[in-house]
Amino acid sequence: MDICDINADGELQRQIEMEVRMQEGASRLLAACSQRDQALEASKSLLTCNARLLALLGQLQRMRESQVLQRMGHRSSDAKETLPCTGKLAISGLRIPLMWKDSEYFKNKGELHQCAVFCLLQCGKDIRDTNLAVVDRTLTDICFEDTVLFTEVEPGFQLRVELYSSPMADDASSGARRLSLLGSTLGGQSGRRIRAAFDAATACGSGSGVGGGERAEDQPPALAPAPVTLGPRFHLLGHTTLTMDHVQDSFKTHDLSLTATEDSPFWLPLYGSMCCRLVAQPACMTRPVVTGRLRVKSTADADGWEDMYGVLRGPTLLCYQCEKDMQSDELPLLVIPVNKIPSDGWCYASSSSMT
Repeated sequence: MDICDINADGELQRQIEMEVRMQEGASRLLAACSQRDQALEASKSLLTCNARLLALLGQLQRMRESQVLQRMGHRSSDAKETLPCTGKLAISGLRIPLMWKDSEYFKNKGELHQCAVFCLLQCGKDIRDTNLAVVDRTLTDICFEDTVLFTEVEPGFQLRVELYSSPMADDASSGARRLSLLGSTLGGQSGRRIRAAFDAATACGSGSGVGGGERAEDQPPALAPAPVTLGPRFHLLGHTTLTMDHVQDSFKTHDLSLTATEDSPFWLPLYGSMCCRLVAQPACMTRPVVTGRLRVKSTADADGWEDMYGVLRGPTLLCYQCEKDMQSDELPLLVIPVNKIPSDGWCYASSSSMT
């Protein structure tokens, strides 16, 4: 294991430890809540912590498997492969239309059915959530004003969006909030805490499938019973997965896979679609990709060449007199758009002129 693997492994374990502590804190808070709004927020935090914990544990397992394969000699080709850069991904304007019955929406008949809802968004091991929204028959759309930003996203990303719901009516289990938490009796060793947290996360689970890939024989034995889930619980209503093909500089409608039926207390009449704006920005558009000395054909002298310092940033090649001019934010002497391959080259660079 090289130093990079050791650092990555240690960072992952630190993130897992942090999520375990947040999970324990959310569980204690949920048990102590006496107000419905507080309990809903605590339950949402607990579900999000569980999802992040499972995703991190899944990544840690995949990293360990890769290290084992390397030690066994199953290494990838030594040939250097040019990989695309990562970038930023932002999703905003989440809107999920509802389809109420005429008797409910227009005639205002029947019991007022209210649910608290939020969205869980996962891109790799990075998991975010939106604010809670209370939905009833007076609304035609579920709207989330949050703008969720992901960084260091690869071009082959899969952004999974999940909609969760919890009925606003009191649960039968609300009287059990003052029970002492089993999680408070966990051992002090980090290994026992992580394993117990893993059992709790898989028991009350987010339903998002994060951290998957564990085989039954690889799962650690339960060292303590999973904590009793207290207070309100969120259930998966629908989900969809967005990829690079869905990136567009405008709002777009996507199909939503529904997972709940009308007889469920947390059910809402979803139309089966979701609207949002999904944009992406490659890192090469905002930071230099290649820099170095560059020879540019002179426009004044057909046979002459000029030595400059080139910076390739996005689709533009910036040419400076020297590196110091670039570092001092001087205006470039020449700006060359790199948007097509010219028929007769106006700019030539040897393989060693830029690094």
